[in-house]
Amino acid sequence: MHNVTLIKGDGIGPSIMEAAVAVIDASGAKINWHLAEAGLTAFEQTGTPLPEATLASIAETRVAFKGPLTTMVGEGFRSINVELRKTYDLYANVRPAKSWNGVKTRFENVDIVIVRENTEGLYVGLEHYLSPKKDIAESLAVITRAGSERIVEYAFKYARDNQRKKVTVCHKANILKFSQGLFLNTAREVAAKYPDIEFDEKIIDAACMHMVMKPEQFDVVVTTNMFGDILSDITAGLVGGLGLIPGANIGADAALFEAVHGSAPDIAGKNIANPVAVMMAGVMMLNHLGEHEAAIRMQNAIEKVVNEGIYVTPDLNPASTTGTKEMGLAIIAAME
Repeated sequence: MHNVTLIKGDGIGPSIMEAAVAVIDASGAKINWHLAEAGLTAFEQTGTPLPEATLASIAETRVAFKGPLTTMVGEGFRSINVELRKTYDLYANVRPAKSWNGVKTRFENVDIVIVRENTEGLYVGLEHYLSPKKDIAESLAVITRAGSERIVEYAFKYARDNQRKKVTVCHKANILKFSQGLFLNTAREVAAKYPDIEFDEKIIDAACMHMVMKPEQFDVVVTTNMFGDILSDITAGLVGGLGLIPGANIGADAALFEAVHGSAPDIAGKNIANPVAVMMAGVMMLNHLGEHEAAIRMQNAIEKVVNEGIYVTPDLNPASTTGTKEMGLAIIAAME
């Protein structure tokens, strides 16, 4: 029996998480769910977006399964995702993007994994105003050798463990010679220890261009925090959107699995939200827990339903009247 903290989240979170939990429970994996709150819902109920009870639950289980949380733009509380990554040192953000036979896009056979450094760079939030009038702001991007080394090591180990052939490091060391230069030089040192894995370097802007022109040249991509955030949205676009992309946040002794899309409050409660992203995050979680047979069973069922394109939500098939809950039931039936 595995103990997992369950955070249903805001907006469409409760509906897609309930569908995902039902599928995970039907997969054969034995999960003891610890329900916890976070985000806007928690803020409205308790006055804090990240209650101590939630932090205590994750500290105990060391594994969290999370729906989308609402983050206010330009005001209000900081991103809970960022806070959770910092609190539990979840340094590796892993987002696989793979083509689906049942989802028509501009490209076929895309299979890219973005490995993004999760605790450094601009997203550490070290920023302040430089004038009393608040008309000049400064943000600091922090890059360390230790942080760079462990994320590149993770990328190469991931490639080796998952029979991947190539790791590409994306950087901006041609301009940011100190911070990005440190990241690139550290990546080169780590790559030398993995002669069985092909190593490639790309400047970030060129990488974006190549990714939308010839995505098949990429396999595993490792990069710094903000660049990884941008690249993972590009790869999502290549395969059909964020509604199909799972995310994992991995640390030395804790992990968080989530959908990477927003909380979509405009469609909350309408039973039309696509649950695939968070279900695929559930597959990643099962693999992390060692429940490999259940993970394969669940992934095969999700792929079968999505590729058939019948019992899917309207965003995947505009002619469909299948809801979130019904799609989950179809996936459970496919497992049986």
